[in-house]
Amino acid sequence: MGIPELSEKGNATSPPDLELSSSTITSTQEHHPKKLHFVQRSDVIPEYDGSEENITGYDAELMRARASLTAEEEKKLLRRVDWRIVPLCAVMYAVKSIDASNVSNARIMDRGTPYNIMKELKMTANQYNLVTTMYYIPYILAEVPSNLLLKKVRPSVWQARIMISWGIVLLCHAAVTNRQGLYIVRFFLGLFEAGLWPGMLLHMCYWYRPDEIAPRVVWVTLLGNFSPIVSGILAFAFNGVNKGLSAWKWLILTEGLFTILLGLVVFFYLPDFPSSAKWLSDKEKAFLQARLPRNSPRAAESSFSMKEFIVSFKDIKIWLFLFCWAFYTVGTTGLQFYQPTVIANLGFTGIAKVQLLNIPSAIFSCILTIVFGIFADTGRIPQPLIPLSFMIIIQACYAVLYTFPSTGGVYSATILAGGFSTAWYTMMWPWRVQTTSGATGSAFAIAFANSYGQIGGAVGSQLFNSRYAPRYATSFGIAMGFIGAAIVMNIITWGFTWRVDVETRRLKRERIKAAKRGEAVLDDVDISQLSRGGAKRGES
Repeated sequence: MGIPELSEKGNATSPPDLELSSSTITSTQEHHPKKLHFVQRSDVIPEYDGSEENITGYDAELMRARASLTAEEEKKLLRRVDWRIVPLCAVMYAVKSIDASNVSNARIMDRGTPYNIMKELKMTANQYNLVTTMYYIPYILAEVPSNLLLKKVRPSVWQARIMISWGIVLLCHAAVTNRQGLYIVRFFLGLFEAGLWPGMLLHMCYWYRPDEIAPRVVWVTLLGNFSPIVSGILAFAFNGVNKGLSAWKWLILTEGLFTILLGLVVFFYLPDFPSSAKWLSDKEKAFLQARLPRNSPRAAESSFSMKEFIVSFKDIKIWLFLFCWAFYTVGTTGLQFYQPTVIANLGFTGIAKVQLLNIPSAIFSCILTIVFGIFADTGRIPQPLIPLSFMIIIQACYAVLYTFPSTGGVYSATILAGGFSTAWYTMMWPWRVQTTSGATGSAFAIAFANSYGQIGGAVGSQLFNSRYAPRYATSFGIAMGFIGAAIVMNIITWGFTWRVDVETRRLKRERIKAAKRGEAVLDDVDISQLSRGGAKRGES
C-alpha cells in the first residue's frame, strides 16, 4: 500500500492506517509554493509510492521511525536525553569558563604583596598580556583536529581525555617560578583544552535537531555565565592563603584537582550516540535518529570523509562565520580579560569589592541568555537578529567607555558590555549549527569557527596595553572598529543564510502545531538548496 498522491489542491485521500495531509506555505525560493507533508503518529507507515522528490529529505524507513512515538512520548524521551547530557555538559563548560576567569582574577590577588603573581614572577603588565596569547595559539591550531577525532574516539572518551590532561596541566602551575614557566604551562593548557566546547556542540548535533540546539546551548552555558561569580568567590577565598604556595597557585591547583575528577565522571557517564545508549530501547534509538534532518551528523557515517571535508572547506559560509567570530573576539576578549583590572583602576580597590562589582555583569548575562533563549525557541525571531542586536548595544557601550563621561557611567557601560558580549556566543552558535552538514562537515565547520575565530583571544588582550591605562580610551576606540566590522560581517553572513533560517523556523512552528494534532512532519530543511554559496552534501 503506498502513500496516496496529493490532489492539485493539496488534499489527500488516506487509507485507514495512515492519515496524510498537506498544507501550502510560501516558498523562500522565488515564488513557488511548498507543501508540507504530515502523517499521523503510529507504529506503521506504508511504503511511499515513488514521489519522494516532493518531500525534502524523505526516507521511508526513517519516516516510519519518526512517527513511531506520540508527541507526549517524544517529549518525555527528550527530557530523559536532556538529563543525561545537559547537566554534565553544563558543569564541564562552567569549569572551562572558571579557568578563563581565574587568569584575570589571579592578577589582582594579593595585590601590593610579594605573593601577587606579577610580583612573584617579576612580570610587567605587557608581559602578562602574553599569558592569554600563549594559551590561544595552540588552542586555535588544535581545535579542528580535536573535533575531527571526537566521533572516531567517542565523545565520552575524548572529552574525558581533554579534561584529565587539562587538569594535569593546571596542577603543573604549582611548579612555576618565572614568567617563562607560566607561558609554557598556559601553552599546554590551550593545547589540551582545545576541542572541549566545539566537541560539546558537535555531540549535541547527534541528539537534537538544529532548531532544538538553542535552548540546550542556553542551559549548558548558563552555569558558565556564573563562572565570574564562582571564580571571584574562589579568588576571594584563597586571597591571602600563602602557606607553602602562593594564593594564586592554590586557586589553580584546586581547580585542577576538580577538573581531573570531573573528567573521570565524564568518561563513565556521558552518553556517546543514540545508537549506542544502553538506557534507550531499540524503538527509542531509531526514533531519535530518524527525527534528525538529513544534514545532521549520524553515528553510522564514516568518521572522516575527505570529500565532505573539501566541500566544507570550499563553502563560503565557513569563511563568513570565521570573520564574524574573528572580528568580534578581537573587539571583546580584551574587555572580558581586563574587566576586573578596569574596575580596580576606576578606584574600586580591594579584591572583595572588585569581585562584588563583577557579579552584576554575570547575572545580567544570565538573564539575557534565558530571555533570548526562550524567544529563539519559539521560532518567530530570526536567529541572526539576536547576536546582531547585541553587537549594536556593545558598540554603544564602547562609545561611553571611550568618552569616559563619569566613573559611574563607565562602570554601567562595562556591566552592560560584559553581559551582552558573553550572551552573544550563546545566541550565535544555534545559527552556525543550523548551516552545517554531515559528520565531517559539522565537526570541521563548528571547530573552524571556534578555533580560528578565537584569534581575537590572542590579539584582543594586546589592545589593553599598559600605556593606555588607566582609562584605555585608545583600546576601546580600536575595539569599536572591530565590533563595527563584526556587525558588517554578520549582516553579510545573514544574506547568505537567511533562507535556511526562515525555513528552519517555519518547520519548527509547523512541528509544534502538528504535535498538538498528533502528527509528525515528514519534510526537512535542505540547506544545499537554500544556502547561497553552499554545495550539496558529498559534492565538490
